[in-house]
Amino acid sequence: MEKSYDVIVAGAGIAGSLAAAAASKGGAKVLLIDRNVPTEAGKKTNWGWVCGDAVAKSHIDYIKENLGVNFAEPELEVKVDGVYALSPDFKNKIVFDGEGYVLDRPKFGNKLRDIAIKYGAEYVTGHEVEGPILEGSKITGVFGRDDKKEQYKVSAKIVIDTLGVASMIRRRLPTQAHEFIQKDISIDDIESTGRYIVDFDPDHEDLNYYDPKNCIIHLNQQLAPGGYGWVFPKRGNKMNVGLGVEKHSIDIRNQKMGKKDTLHTLIDQYIQWNPVIKNMRMNNEHNNAKGYWSVTVRRQLDCLVYNNYLGAGDSMAMPNPISAGGIGPAMVAGVQSGQVAAQAVQEGRTDMEYLWKYNLMFNESYGNKTAGLEVFRIYLQSLNNDLINYGMAHFLTKEEAIQISYGLVPEVSMASAVTKVLHGLGNITAFKNLVYVVSAMKRLNKLYANYPKDIKDFKPWRAAVDKEIAEAKQRFKPNPI
Repeated sequence: MEKSYDVIVAGAGIAGSLAAAAASKGGAKVLLIDRNVPTEAGKKTNWGWVCGDAVAKSHIDYIKENLGVNFAEPELEVKVDGVYALSPDFKNKIVFDGEGYVLDRPKFGNKLRDIAIKYGAEYVTGHEVEGPILEGSKITGVFGRDDKKEQYKVSAKIVIDTLGVASMIRRRLPTQAHEFIQKDISIDDIESTGRYIVDFDPDHEDLNYYDPKNCIIHLNQQLAPGGYGWVFPKRGNKMNVGLGVEKHSIDIRNQKMGKKDTLHTLIDQYIQWNPVIKNMRMNNEHNNAKGYWSVTVRRQLDCLVYNNYLGAGDSMAMPNPISAGGIGPAMVAGVQSGQVAAQAVQEGRTDMEYLWKYNLMFNESYGNKTAGLEVFRIYLQSLNNDLINYGMAHFLTKEEAIQISYGLVPEVSMASAVTKVLHGLGNITAFKNLVYVVSAMKRLNKLYANYPKDIKDFKPWRAAVDKEIAEAKQRFKPNPI
C-alpha cells in the first residue's frame, strides 16, 4: 500500500467494489481497502454476508452497460420471475420488481472485487478503517489498524465511504459536514433482520410458502412485527429464509400477546410455521448459514457528498424503505460515485460544489421515489393483520398497489371513498389515512423532482422533506396487534 492515491474506497462490499471499478476505469489511481481476508470481499460480519441475496435484472444490466462485464452462474445462483408480497390471510398478493436473480452472495462479492482489480484498483485486505483524516473542512485520507493491529494512515484526493450503516467515516466527518450529511440514523428507521441459508426436503407443493420461480414476502405483523418474512429460492432444495422486525413493533406485540420473543426466536417460529420445510439443515458453505444485521428503511441520506467525500450503499441508508432491498441501489450508487470521483480528479475539483452532481445523478436514477416509499412504510407499520388483509382486498387495485411499490402515486382520493363505502368498505378511517399517505407521497415526489441543484438551496429543501416525514411519524404509530 502506497501513501497516496487519487481515490480511496473504504469497504469492498457491493457499492465499494463497483465504486473502485468505476473510478479505476475512469483513470483514477484507486485503493480499495477492506477488513476481511482476500477471499471474503465485503463480508459484513463474522456471521457472513447477511442479506436476502435478491436483485432485479435491471440492476445487473446497469452494471453491464456501465462497466462492460457479464454475470452468469455461479454468482447468479437462480433466476426468478419476480417478487410478490402476500397478505396475512394469503387471499391477496402484490407482484412487483419483475425478473431478477437470487445471488450466491460470497461469489458475487468476489466477482465484483475481481472487476475492480481488473480495471486497476489496488486491493488491500485485513485493514480496519477507523475514520477520516481531516485537514480543516477537507477529508484528506483515512486511518485505521492493519492486519498486525498497527496504526496506518493513507491519503487521497477523494474518499468514497462504503463502510456500511455504522460507518466510522460518516460519523467522524467535520461538524460542518453534518449540517448536510446525518451523523446518525434513528432507530425508528432501522429494521433488525436475520436470515438462514438452509437445505430442506419439500413436504409438499404450496406456492404461498415456497415458490422455486419467485421470491415470496409474507406480510404478517404477528410473525414479523413492523416488517415482513421472506422465502427466496436458491439452487436445488435450498432457500434464503428470514425476517425483519422493528423495535417498537416487537415490544408492542410482545406486551399485547404476553410474549418475550426476540428476532432469533421469531425466525425459528417463522420456519416452523412454514409447512413446506421438512428436514431443514443449515447450509454452511462459506460459513454463511446464519446471520443477523441491521438494515435502514428510510430514504437515502439527504446529501451524499462533502469536500473530498462521497458515500454509497448502506453508509448512506440506501436500501429500499419498503423491501429493505439494498443490493440494487448499492450497485447504482457504487458506479455513479466512482464515475464522479474519477471526473473530479481529472478536473482537479474535489470540492463539495463539484461533487454535488452525484446527488443529482443518484436522485434521478433511483432516489427520487424513496421518501414517498418511506411514508408508505410508516403507514404500513401502523396496520394490524386485519387491516392489511382488508386494505389489500379493498383499498387499492393490484395495479395501484404495484404503482406504490415502485414509488409511483396512483390517483386515490376521498371521492373514491364514497363508492367504496357504498360497496361496504368497513374501515373508513384507515382509508382516509391511505388518502393522506398518497397525498404525502405526491408532495415528497414533487420535492425530489426539484432536488436542489445549488448547495445554497439545500437547507430549506431538506426542512420541507423533514416536515413531511415528521408529520407522518406523528400521525402513524406502530400498532402491530
